[in-house]
Amino acid sequence: MDYLITNGYPAAAKKFAVEANIQPKADAESIQARVEIRTAIHSGNIQSAIEKINELNPQILDENPSLHFALLRLQLVELIRTCTSTPDGDINPALEFATTQLAPLAPTNPQFLEDLEKTLALLIFPSENLTPSLAPLLHPDLRKDIATRVNEAILQSQGSRKEARLRNLVKLRAWAEQKAREAKKDVPEKLDIGLVGESNNSSQSTSTSQNGASNNTADTPMANNGDVDPMIS
Repeated sequence: MDYLITNGYPAAAKKFAVEANIQPKADAESIQARVEIRTAIHSGNIQSAIEKINELNPQILDENPSLHFALLRLQLVELIRTCTSTPDGDINPALEFATTQLAPLAPTNPQFLEDLEKTLALLIFPSENLTPSLAPLLHPDLRKDIATRVNEAILQSQGSRKEARLRNLVKLRAWAEQKAREAKKDVPEKLDIGLVGESNNSSQSTSTSQNGASNNTADTPMANNGDVDPMIS
């Protein structure tokens, strides 16, 4: 339940609560707000995500300039992605956005300036021939990383943990294994904890359910956006 609520799976959390005969620990609407924000980011609609964040709590971005800049930078990336998708694309919207929204923030942090310069370089090089330092800017993983940071910031603003207990346990287990190997302990070459297999089984179950009479689609937007949890990937 804790994992489903923290990571934004309201339909699954509700179903789990019913089957386990327990009371949900969070309002489904508060979870859904985070789901909508994450879905907007995953789909590249960053302006919508920023508006939803401000509707939820305007202090989140006001008190976290690094996250605010990251979102604006991602919005610039999406503008550049659009204008460079065709040979005669207009780059003026991207340049205007960079000038009005990002340039005023760049002098406040050396990293901001470096990130802005790197992002604008996307206008110079063709997307199919980007350098290793630029290619990650157009990779879907950037959207997922920013979405995770936003989710954690929202949870923190609500007085909740930024990460689910289950995720912390997995990280602790990985850390313990690493330390054991560094100490030359007798550790098997591969230690499975069942998550990969469970992921495969889940995929098979999903495929099976899709052939059935009905499906629960309340959490579908995240799946449609390739939201594979890094904990099980």
